[in-house]
Amino acid sequence: MADDEDGYFGETIAATYDESSAEMFESRAVDPVIDVLAALAGDGRALELGIGTGRIALPLARRGVAVHGIDMSRAMVARLRAKQGGEGDGDADADAIDVTIGDFATTRVDGTFSVAYLVFNTIMNLTTQAEQVACFRNVAEHLEPGGTFVIEVGVPDLRRLPPGQSAVPFHTSPTRWSFDLYDVATQGMSSNYVEVVDGRGSYWSVPFRYVWPAELDLMAQLAGLRLRDRWDGWTREPFTNESEQHVSVWEKPAD
Repeated sequence: MADDEDGYFGETIAATYDESSAEMFESRAVDPVIDVLAALAGDGRALELGIGTGRIALPLARRGVAVHGIDMSRAMVARLRAKQGGEGDGDADADAIDVTIGDFATTRVDGTFSVAYLVFNTIMNLTTQAEQVACFRNVAEHLEPGGTFVIEVGVPDLRRLPPGQSAVPFHTSPTRWSFDLYDVATQGMSSNYVEVVDGRGSYWSVPFRYVWPAELDLMAQLAGLRLRDRWDGWTREPFTNESEQHVSVWEKPAD
């Protein structure tokens, strides 16, 4: 269930987020992301939408890139603030990160950026097409000419969904069950988690809106951006018919 203030990533999720996502924090997962984003940032600033606990922002800042984040969850940002380099406004550490609390589809911050990015399927946390379109327009307004917008997101896995079935399990164990529910008429979906600890069950569900690569390209076009690159992943393998995810880079024209 959602927290009224922090959305679906309130204190309950924030308290264990880093531990439950430990593999994503390993250098082999993070370093390729930082290599791409640091190259795109150059000497400019980076804007992270959905900054969370700082998995990407902190190592990017350590590379010398000035990072500003937007996030709705105060609980997640509190975990970022507790980490070295995450102290934020006015801190003596030159690598400290500033964060604005708000909805990244519409929240504005001061200045312009050479790169903005949304990683790990976060574009799907915007659960309507209108919100996703607004996000692209918001980013375009923040980018300097020649700046880029990077999204990492999965390709909708509808090939695993036989006719008449709406659920796709992705984890099963004696104490935990996780599954996605799809509504193909609306492109709505949710990730659902059931866990039993000491004989007591808990249930958590997060809504999403899945989005196709071509649909994202149209959103970018409406915002005045153009596709520059699309890869299978952060190590820039070619995007193919069999790709399960993509990293896409759109550019704001310099003229």
